[in-house]
Amino acid sequence: MSIPLVEHSTEEKLVTLKDVSWEQFKGIEAQLLDNHNVRLSYLAGMLEIMSPIGEEHEYVKRTLGYLLEAYMRELGIRFYGRGGYTLEEPGYASGTPDESYSIGTKKEVPDIVIEVIITSGTINRKELYKPKKVPQVWFWKSNSIKIFRLSEQGEYEEVERSGFFPNLDPSILLKYITIPDQYDAVQQFIQDIRN
Repeated sequence: MSIPLVEHSTEEKLVTLKDVSWEQFKGIEAQLLDNHNVRLSYLAGMLEIMSPIGEEHEYVKRTLGYLLEAYMRELGIRFYGRGGYTLEEPGYASGTPDESYSIGTKKEVPDIVIEVIITSGTINRKELYKPKKVPQVWFWKSNSIKIFRLSEQGEYEEVERSGFFPNLDPSILLKYITIPDQYDAVQQFIQDIRN
């Protein structure tokens, strides 16, 4: 299989391939099925292979998830953690968010997907979730959180706050993500919510 290499960064462990058919992508995915250190993303012929996911990525992902879950529990917001499961539009897009949640009821397509970006790739990650009409895509990158809401026109637009959590300022979450001890960060956040 001759696939042209677009970008390769050994330091960040990201490889991007272009002109990859859906069938080629599914073949590569099948070969890497048991390798949990590799994350594949596919969009319209572009394939990104990221490996391995680093310690900072995992720390931010879990801490942000714990904080959101604590917030929802404290406010009595019913939620269903969906984790990082793959969302696919066969023949066009396949992406695995770091975390995802359904709000209110369990749904096939989550209401929120969260992406922690340590290494930027070529694929526009919002486009991965557009075919499934995921209502919100959250990005953590370089200690900032950006929230994108799917508009009625089917495009993602940046918003200041999540419509699911209108009273939660995302910058508050950043404060707690930077606390070195994850347990203390979540406990302090819960105390601040209660106060």
